[in-house]
Amino acid sequence: MALSGPEVEKQVPAEPRRGRKLQSWWSLVFCLCFYGFMAQMRPGESFITPYLLGPDKNFTQKQVTNEITPVLSYSYLAVLVPIFLLTDYLRYKPVLLLQGLSYVSVWLLLLFGSSVLHMQFMEFFFSITMAARIAYSSYIFSLVPSACYQRMAGYSRASVLLGVFTSSVLGQLLVTMGRVPFSTLNYISLAFLTFSLVLTLFLKRPERSLFFNRGAPASAGASPSELDRMNLGQGQPTGGKLGRLPASWRDSVLVYMLRELGRTAQLPQLRLWSLWWVFNSAGYYLIVYYVHILWNVVNPTTDTTRVYNGGADAASTLLGAITSFAAGFVKIRWALWAELIIAVVTVLQAGLVFLMYRTSSIWLCYLAFVLFRGSYQFLVPIATFQIASSLSQELRALVFGVNTFLATVLKTIITLVVSDKRGLGLPVRSQFLIYFVYFLVLFVAYVLAALLTGLRHFRQGRRQPPPPARELTSPMQEPDAQDRLAPEDGVRAMGEQRQQPEAKA
Repeated sequence: MALSGPEVEKQVPAEPRRGRKLQSWWSLVFCLCFYGFMAQMRPGESFITPYLLGPDKNFTQKQVTNEITPVLSYSYLAVLVPIFLLTDYLRYKPVLLLQGLSYVSVWLLLLFGSSVLHMQFMEFFFSITMAARIAYSSYIFSLVPSACYQRMAGYSRASVLLGVFTSSVLGQLLVTMGRVPFSTLNYISLAFLTFSLVLTLFLKRPERSLFFNRGAPASAGASPSELDRMNLGQGQPTGGKLGRLPASWRDSVLVYMLRELGRTAQLPQLRLWSLWWVFNSAGYYLIVYYVHILWNVVNPTTDTTRVYNGGADAASTLLGAITSFAAGFVKIRWALWAELIIAVVTVLQAGLVFLMYRTSSIWLCYLAFVLFRGSYQFLVPIATFQIASSLSQELRALVFGVNTFLATVLKTIITLVVSDKRGLGLPVRSQFLIYFVYFLVLFVAYVLAALLTGLRHFRQGRRQPPPPARELTSPMQEPDAQDRLAPEDGVRAMGEQRQQPEAKA
């Protein structure tokens, strides 16, 4: 039956609005991904260490190892929390501008700095760029509807990995085949970063953020967040900004979030993967920070065309992307096998670090680093899923933030003791021996944990059927109702377990 006139008039504008929204969404996706790609175009980054040790700057290996590089860990610890808070309070875009300005400052200091102090400031600005990465990874989710989170996460990660891979390959080709000197390579990097800084000016600034700027929900059908439910429970208005609400309410939110954080620490799988995140990522980034210095020790050539750091970085990025993608198809009983899998990967990492320490072949050193980085990237999406699958969006951000902060604290302590001239001030080869022992100790701890888990399951026997295997999906994708009720999977499930004795009584 044909629609009446008024009904037709009401439905006609719907399609153009939907079309405009779709077109705007795809334009936003393209702009964000293009910016993410261009911000990674730093072909000179893989060759910073040989550039500092070469005739252009002529720093000594001891200066680079024990005076310049340790500043990166210290400054990253100092700026991590302020950048995290400013990212949400300023609504992302200003922090992206700060990141772009810091990148430009890094390469200006590399090109025109001449003292150790200049290079220490260079490391400080580089730490700001690292801390500001949270602005891009969270910014993309503030502009698109929740139904698009999973696709948007895939697009943004692909653009960043593609940018890193392209940058490393371009740098290697320019050095090896084009015989471009390192100084010229840094000028090219500066040009790319200046262009990415200009791109930042055209990005849209969101109206809402996660904690400080919480506007009304985008649609009536959107599910309320954890803080929204708390807000309703206390009889406060749901709209407006969190920063404008009474201080007592903000304090109650903080108390609630900290209480929930304490509860998550009691969940076995969340605790296991959070500890992995803290200890293994600290060791991983120490290897990444110092491996370029080790390569220069293993292959102290003055022929720049025979330096293949860019190729090693490109290969490790590609393998990391492949292993991260492969992790999405892993389907096992994590409650039983998680510790054992982590132990196997950790002992592999320990062996690869030992190979980097012992070998005198630069190609074996390159290969060991590529495999080391790929093995770490294999566990990252698994850990992300295991931690985030049963938490609200606010608790996800808080847990990941705390894990990253604790890993940074641990990494800084190790740097101060092992690398800094005020500590042991060890040469880079000796440092890698320490890192080998570090991963070996982690392996022993994971093996013991695996044995205890296996013994506990063996004692349980057939009294309780094992939990079904869970597929690894995007951490942005909400788990279904059955997953939410798993005893080891979430805060809500633990709350239900605590209520069971009361119900029986």
